[in-house]
Amino acid sequence: MDDSKIKELKLFVESCQSDPSILHSPSLGFFKTFLQSLGAKIPPTSTSNGENGHTFNEDIIESDLELDDSDVVKPDIDPPQKMGDLLIEVTDENRDLAQTLKSKAIDAISQGKLDEAIEHLTEAIILNPSSAILYATRASVYVKLQKPNAAIRDADVALQINSDSAKGYKMRGIARAMLGLWEEAAYDLGIASSLDYDDEIGSLLKKIEPNVHKIKEHRRKYERLRKDMHTPAQTNGEVVAIHKAIELETRLTASSRSNQLVILYFTATWCGPCRFMAPLYAKLAEKHRKVVFLKIDIDEVRDVAAQWNISSVPSFFFTKNGKEIDKVVGADKTSLESKIAKYASA
Repeated sequence: MDDSKIKELKLFVESCQSDPSILHSPSLGFFKTFLQSLGAKIPPTSTSNGENGHTFNEDIIESDLELDDSDVVKPDIDPPQKMGDLLIEVTDENRDLAQTLKSKAIDAISQGKLDEAIEHLTEAIILNPSSAILYATRASVYVKLQKPNAAIRDADVALQINSDSAKGYKMRGIARAMLGLWEEAAYDLGIASSLDYDDEIGSLLKKIEPNVHKIKEHRRKYERLRKDMHTPAQTNGEVVAIHKAIELETRLTASSRSNQLVILYFTATWCGPCRFMAPLYAKLAEKHRKVVFLKIDIDEVRDVAAQWNISSVPSFFFTKNGKEIDKVVGADKTSLESKIAKYASA
């Protein structure tokens, strides 16, 4: 194993030491199984002390986390950009043409012509889709255009091609910071720093580290308070936290009998956009007292998240009589309010 991969592994192990709960993430299930096969004891996730879940006090806990979100931008929702075919064989001629287009893109960037730079880089990627630096460079332009999701898509491909792409990790880290994904950003920037440190990486790491620290402290506080909460959940005007799959099944069955609208709010303690939505969700619960408002932490109730195919948070699913009738994915306050008003009056 080369030195860069050892450094990356070391960073991951340190993350696990500081927060063992990440080992319960579904994507790390294979690693958790491996550790247990060696006799390791994995700390359990927090469980509910009540049969019916907790009240909206947990949303108060979630929303009281004060982070520096001054540089967070609204997520871009443009269609995915064109990508090259990684399976094609690149000719020397196409490789040279791609290099020429990259040079034109660099000139365009220096002149502030970012859209033109994107066009040149896209052409270059089509010609030479196996070049990690082309994707990483286009990601840097998307960062300048404040399109973090597009930048992340390019950085992901760059790292797929070259797992040691310092620029790929750097651009993905910057883009994640723009979205308020502080822990993920710190992880990427930490690897980028170990591969090819520069002052920009150091400056950004220093800026986001306080947020990362607050999130970790908040998570510990959240878990402690959750264990101490015994009050059964109320339904009218409250948001009910779901901690077990059977709790959700019970709620949905009961709501179906009374023909009630049920909203499932999938969230996570580390999710920046979720913190924007939590206070609004509480107010909507108070306003629409005949609607059942549920909240599900995807890291705690992993089987429910998998059952509903949750790929991003926040996500809101509208159900009635046990069937999904609509959904809102992302921190879209306007859509959430309008759809609740629409179905609550139906």
